[in-house]
Amino acid sequence: MQRTLGTCYYPEHWPEDIWQQDAARMVAAGLTWVRIGEFSWSRIEPTPGDLQWDWLDRAIDTLVSAGLKVVLGTPTATPPRWMVDRHPDMFALDQDGKPRGFGSRRHYCFSHQGYRKEARRIVTLMAERYGPGDRIAAWQTDNEYGCHDTTVSYSDAARAAFVRWLETRYGGDIGALNAAWGNVFWSMDYNRFEQIALPNLTVTEPNPAHVQAFRRFSSDQVVSFNRDQVEILRAHSDAPIAHNYMGRVTDFDHYKVGEDLEIASWDSYPLGFLEDRVGASPEKQRRYARQGDPDFQAFHHDLYRAVGRGRWWVMEQQPGPVNWAPYNPAPLPGMVRFWTWEAFAHGAEAVCYFRWRQAPFAQEQLHAGMLRPDSAEAPAIVEARQVAEELANAGDVAPSQAPVALVFDYDAEWAWQVQPHGQGLTYFDLVLEHYRALRRAGLSVDIVAPTQSDFSGYALILAPGLMHLTDSLRQALAKAEGQVLYGPRTGARDADFKIPTSPLPPALDGLEVVVAAVESMRPDMPLLLANVDGAVNGYLETLETAAEVLVETAAGQPVAVAATNQVYCAGWLNGDGLDHLVATLCARAGLGICKMPEGVRRRQTATEEFWFNHLAEPVDTEVGTLPPAGVFRRLRKS
Repeated sequence: MQRTLGTCYYPEHWPEDIWQQDAARMVAAGLTWVRIGEFSWSRIEPTPGDLQWDWLDRAIDTLVSAGLKVVLGTPTATPPRWMVDRHPDMFALDQDGKPRGFGSRRHYCFSHQGYRKEARRIVTLMAERYGPGDRIAAWQTDNEYGCHDTTVSYSDAARAAFVRWLETRYGGDIGALNAAWGNVFWSMDYNRFEQIALPNLTVTEPNPAHVQAFRRFSSDQVVSFNRDQVEILRAHSDAPIAHNYMGRVTDFDHYKVGEDLEIASWDSYPLGFLEDRVGASPEKQRRYARQGDPDFQAFHHDLYRAVGRGRWWVMEQQPGPVNWAPYNPAPLPGMVRFWTWEAFAHGAEAVCYFRWRQAPFAQEQLHAGMLRPDSAEAPAIVEARQVAEELANAGDVAPSQAPVALVFDYDAEWAWQVQPHGQGLTYFDLVLEHYRALRRAGLSVDIVAPTQSDFSGYALILAPGLMHLTDSLRQALAKAEGQVLYGPRTGARDADFKIPTSPLPPALDGLEVVVAAVESMRPDMPLLLANVDGAVNGYLETLETAAEVLVETAAGQPVAVAATNQVYCAGWLNGDGLDHLVATLCARAGLGICKMPEGVRRRQTATEEFWFNHLAEPVDTEVGTLPPAGVFRRLRKS
């Protein structure tokens, strides 16, 4: 696989007489790809039916003539103002019933059929014009589904579509829905599907089964919206199709969207995410303020490799300070190169920098680009040029299966959000903490979907927190030859959010464990572990089992138990506790570990080994002293 670089460009923002110069500078910087068009609807169609393609034709011709490959985005993330006049009820409504109105972007409800028709129309026109031939090397559908909390809508359109979705799911049998949801509780039974409202504006919390069903429906609406566009594009073009996902946006099932696409991509903003989404402590935010979290970007690299079934890009890579986080520092010198190589180490085909030139107007004025607003070079282009030179001598990369698999399930994320049981407990954080522990042990990780049917070749498989464990995944994990870790809360609910009572959860194959009780604990009241550093924080289950105890509290309460290769962990372990558990599991699996210094991470592929220093100071490692923002790369022995 060849590794390439690119950028995001907005020809409609700049005078046409500099397009050719911009294209030549991109090529000179070693860039291959340029993404355009995803926010251009008002310039393509300034008034209804007045299609102005000529400027886009010339922009594409200019870029292609310079030797660049064009990724063309469909413009549906930014409907023009006249669209709102035509469909005044097209907005999503928030949980309080307030419209998410015009004046920025993503101002549409996925369930609004009028807007869905308009989206299909503009995508069809674009596909008919640019699909034939080879001017367009790849497509991008829409832009950043779910960004700005725009997946879930409480509009009338969403309610009508939700009712139809429920009728299909329950075969038109309202009694089946009442039984599945337990609506006998609080006299919540319905007589017909049309009575069902959306799960907001209730006196107190709505039925969790109702909320989980609505979350699944909302996700399916995104999948359906995206599929509309893919089917149109495929009818007119052979070029691969991507979507650019975001960091820690989990409101829809990315795997299901990805099933319709050739490429998964994501938008990586390490410094913005550190303040905005990682959930790091103030001390950690200070330590990594100019570098980004050591694991957050890598986690998403591995996640989107799974979503893309091996093919994935970074469609937007942070090139300097962003404009949207609570604080927006400049990266440490070398970080743009560092982040690029980190993505390539995890299997990226392309890394594209957002954006080519910093905009002198509107909402992203303070978002850095590869060029300053006056077209002078910004630091990012210098580092990108260095990467391009390094890539010329690096050769292709060969993907390989990691020794460890980690299951990530969007449905489980929604279930924990619906019923966290303790303040601040999230499935995403639980999985990320397990991922961190694996990385601290120097291990490379494959994140896998809950539809994974074959775990052959994995020495260790982790499936924490899967509140609903499907029969197919249960069977696949039971057949696995490697060590398998479940819990906490694995199998704690059925598909309709009921607690299974025959038998009690988790009832895992080959591991007889019953969860007799559960408790969530104050964060300032951890339970220390026996004989090792570490503690249980936040959540603990009381187990009834005769299985071998691997980890227990200082008071003798089992925390992790095992039978053959099946292991169940009943508590949310802190970092030290997870490090101990990972070391124990690796020893049982015969898997060697390499404890990483603070801030240092290792990634191995079939052909290369990378060491990354995320710290602002040098660190001594077994491969030598890594400088600040240091990257060490070597070929692995065959």
